[in-house]
Amino acid sequence: MSILDNTNQYIVAPDISAAKLSRPVEAVDHNGRKTVIKVVEERPLTIFLNGREIVTVMTIGDYPEYLALGFLRNQGMLKDSETVIRVDHDEELECVVVRTDSQTNYEEKLKKKTRTSGCAVGTVFGDMMEGLESKSLPDMKLSVSDLYALSSTINRTPSLYLEAGAIHGTVLCRGARPLAFMEDVGRHNAVDKIAGWMFQENISADDKILYTTGRLTSEMVIKTALIGIPALVSRSGFTAWGVEIAREVGLTLVGRLRGKRFVCLSGEERLLRDADPGSVPDERPKNIGKGAQ
Repeated sequence: MSILDNTNQYIVAPDISAAKLSRPVEAVDHNGRKTVIKVVEERPLTIFLNGREIVTVMTIGDYPEYLALGFLRNQGMLKDSETVIRVDHDEELECVVVRTDSQTNYEEKLKKKTRTSGCAVGTVFGDMMEGLESKSLPDMKLSVSDLYALSSTINRTPSLYLEAGAIHGTVLCRGARPLAFMEDVGRHNAVDKIAGWMFQENISADDKILYTTGRLTSEMVIKTALIGIPALVSRSGFTAWGVEIAREVGLTLVGRLRGKRFVCLSGEERLLRDADPGSVPDERPKNIGKGAQ
């Protein structure tokens, strides 16, 4: 059976009951009363490629192998022509080592490392844009009815955000069906986990939608395009450079998706307006990503 044949639930998602992802913390509220609240954990993870230290990211700690693979793929440090022969995670040392069957070009990449905007110190390398020059995204139609259905489903999904807040969610979808749901303290990490899962499981990007609670920044747009996903949707806002890049590469970009409202910033000609906004109820106050912008 194909990994995508299961129609009843997410194929992969955060385990909100996992003790290592959050913990109770004592606090005092505005009335001076003591209370106990749940907060997400944040821990370092160092990523190595063939024995060379590449970067240390701050993460909640789940799916470290997917995070490492996705990060390296999205930075152009793992090419389609390269074969990953082993991925080792050492929980005690808080590191992941990715090994390939041949030497990679990471030394040149490291010389061009820069810092990007966003939470949890997103990291990007100076020549990431070069990977977009030959990128051709599929001309996929995006149904407005699917957008509304995805928003409703994802907002009602049990999540670490609803449990503890201070976290971003990213969901890989096909049509109106969510497939893989990742959360992390940084929206960049959540996207990298999705990319790593797709790489590990050999999931095609051609007919997929990426939904995120985070801002549509340049790096989010670049990473989505590099993965090969033709549509990026967010319940949050966007930056001018993110919009510009989306238009240049032919990525359908939709922001501020809340209830019946949304803004299409790129690829409007690919939207299928097959739903009446008047029939869509307003969004409930409590949902994934509220305040995580």
